[in-house]
Amino acid sequence: ARLIAARRLLLLGRLAAAASLLAPVDIAVLPPLLAAVAALANVELALRSLRVDDAQQALSQAQQAAARADVPALQAEIAEAGAALARTAARRLVDGHWQPLRLHEVASLMASGALVVDACRHALRVDDFTLPLARRPILFTLLRALAEAWPGDADRDALIARAFRTRHADETHRARLRVEVGRLRALIKPVAGIEASSRGFALRARSVAVLAPPIDGDAGELMALLSDGAAWSTSALALALGDSQRTVQRALAELEAAGRVRAIGQTRARRWLAPPLTGFTTILLLPAALPLG
Repeated sequence: ARLIAARRLLLLGRLAAAASLLAPVDIAVLPPLLAAVAALANVELALRSLRVDDAQQALSQAQQAAARADVPALQAEIAEAGAALARTAARRLVDGHWQPLRLHEVASLMASGALVVDACRHALRVDDFTLPLARRPILFTLLRALAEAWPGDADRDALIARAFRTRHADETHRARLRVEVGRLRALIKPVAGIEASSRGFALRARSVAVLAPPIDGDAGELMALLSDGAAWSTSALALALGDSQRTVQRALAELEAAGRVRAIGQTRARRWLAPPLTGFTTILLLPAALPLG
């Protein structure tokens, strides 16, 4: 029961609560089947926390226990978890081009002291400082645009078009831009600055890195949820993503037309499935923590 509860918390992104449940579990005294499940939960926790060395150690324990339990389905699940370490986990912008990164490379970047604008989790990270901006999408859009332009500046009209989604900027948009940039400047003041220039604004920091999801477009988070092979309802997907059902339905229709998902059942019984994704891991697309109220 403790292991089931811990894996549920992992899916919800409540990593600290999952860690507290797993801490008292002694894998050495458990029967092989339970030991494999407990070690697999530790693998998931370490991967989600970007502790790659701990994930490798837990993976070895899971493989040994699964071999003793001799349950093919469990062995396949552990093999899939191990494969995530070798897959592309994110992309980094380098000299105007996107460079694929694996999980250990992402972990190294996070520990490098660089100011990381993380578009996988919609946050700003510098060492132990984390500024979540998932609930403030305009501020994150501005921050990402400034980071992509670093060490240069970003044009005001380009920032307005990207953040406010309008092609025709007027004085009201420019005034709003100044307000939003002021809010962003106050939030990131402990680790970076924003300076005005003749053409726009520039991010001032010693080193800046931009991380993006391994999948282009807004369908990335949707594919991350479907990649486990389970059948999802539209309402469940909408709840997990924090979007309306109509928005999710449109995204699913596009993915279905591209052959990346399939539907089973009709009307309210309809469920959506996707084959396991190859070539990249969706670890960083899963929620860090879902809002609970």
